[in-house]
Amino acid sequence: MKKYILFLIFIGILTESCNKNDDSPVIEEEQEEIVEEEVVEEEVDIQVQDFMWQTLNAYYFWQANVPVLADNRFATQLEYETYLASHPDPENFLLDELLFTEDRFTFYSDDYKELTNFLSGISKSNGLEFGLSRIGDSDDVFGFVEYVIKDSDASTTDIKRGDYFIGVNGTELNVNNYIDLLFGENDTYTLNMASIENNTISPNGIDVTLTKQEGLVEDPILVNTVLNIGDKRIGYLMYNSFTPGSGEALNNVFADFKGQNVTDLVLDLRYNSGGRGTTAQILASLIYGTNTSDLIFRTRYNDKVQALFEPGELDNNFVATTGTENGNSNAALNSLNLNTVYILATEASASASELVMVGLEPYMNVVHIGTTTVGKNQGSITFVDDPENGNFYDPERENQINPENQWALQPIVSRVENSAGFSDYADGLIPDIELEEDVTNLGTLGDVNEPLLARAIQEITGVGAKRSFKVNMPANLISSSKLYDERNTALILNGLKVGTKSVLKEIK
Repeated sequence: MKKYILFLIFIGILTESCNKNDDSPVIEEEQEEIVEEEVVEEEVDIQVQDFMWQTLNAYYFWQANVPVLADNRFATQLEYETYLASHPDPENFLLDELLFTEDRFTFYSDDYKELTNFLSGISKSNGLEFGLSRIGDSDDVFGFVEYVIKDSDASTTDIKRGDYFIGVNGTELNVNNYIDLLFGENDTYTLNMASIENNTISPNGIDVTLTKQEGLVEDPILVNTVLNIGDKRIGYLMYNSFTPGSGEALNNVFADFKGQNVTDLVLDLRYNSGGRGTTAQILASLIYGTNTSDLIFRTRYNDKVQALFEPGELDNNFVATTGTENGNSNAALNSLNLNTVYILATEASASASELVMVGLEPYMNVVHIGTTTVGKNQGSITFVDDPENGNFYDPERENQINPENQWALQPIVSRVENSAGFSDYADGLIPDIELEEDVTNLGTLGDVNEPLLARAIQEITGVGAKRSFKVNMPANLISSSKLYDERNTALILNGLKVGTKSVLKEIK
């Protein structure tokens, strides 16, 4: 165990004062007494701090903007370890010392298994996905159900999309308590349901009790169907997370679309907050085509990392197969080879969802229907304390992770740009056709009358141009079951192919 010993040395100097007496003046000599050194030893475990500093010094996108991460910040190993030991709390050390002020998306965990499971779509959840909005101009909050995860605890109840709730365990929700009530430590809670009439929300006396379950795996494909409207055969896919290994399932959906001679595609990413960049490549290729010489996106790293690669090595092109990662079978893709795609995206759409939109833009007509997206133009990688592998997380090397340090970091390591060099969407992607979700008329996902899908169908067919899409009560999200946790908005990149011990700095 790597520890650092702090030595506190106390040296006392006692000086006797001079006493003066008019009758008998006697001046005492100053005496200096050296008290023996008293050594107090305090052991400070700096393994986590060392792992954090080494990782961010090597890979952090803003490494050059954080002075304490500079390569020449410490002249000696002693100076370095003294600095680490002066910050005994790893979390505060990371947040207060190491992260750049503009960084909105780096996250971490003191349990790498929990983090890696989460990023693979495995979490502790009751399966209810919901949005949260203010009630008028007040601080009161209500929730509305967006969808229910299949085979979850919520799926065994009567709760469904379009239901509302205004309290938890008898306490009304507001901007100050919704985090503790809905996202706190209680695994079981009771939602106090409500109804909306004449734009007024009020309790309806119905209660629904939900319990979070360990290891819930969400199927990211919630709805897929083909709609026959006139001479159009419109494929509709609601995809809610770019989870690893879902490329096979996506390919099967597109095989069905091809088999039914789909002419147009509506891709619903309205609640998709991100995930794997490799899965985004597969989805983009299924939509546009499999020309592997065409670039979808390029990654830009910090100067130190960027210098390790030759031009073109950081390019991510369209793909022709599902690949072999995460259980995929390297199957040939069933691409639709479309010229236009209609994408439903909102303020809950982020990261890999935005990457698909931006990556396809130079090659085809991308019609964005909805609202402005989150604005996540950055990528991250999972790191653990495994110096021999450059600290990159590799599930096949879990036995090589330092058993005394189970922390994981998911820092921002790159910025992404499309083939036209565009990466300036930190403020979100603005829709071509703006249409907010109406909490009083959420509709049924995949149904032709669901407002966002209906607007896409109108654009495709040109029929129903007189239909009104007036929004009675816009969502105006303050948070949601997904956006509350910043880990959901991650764009997960593959580990850099420079994962060697030499990448990590050694201070002499």
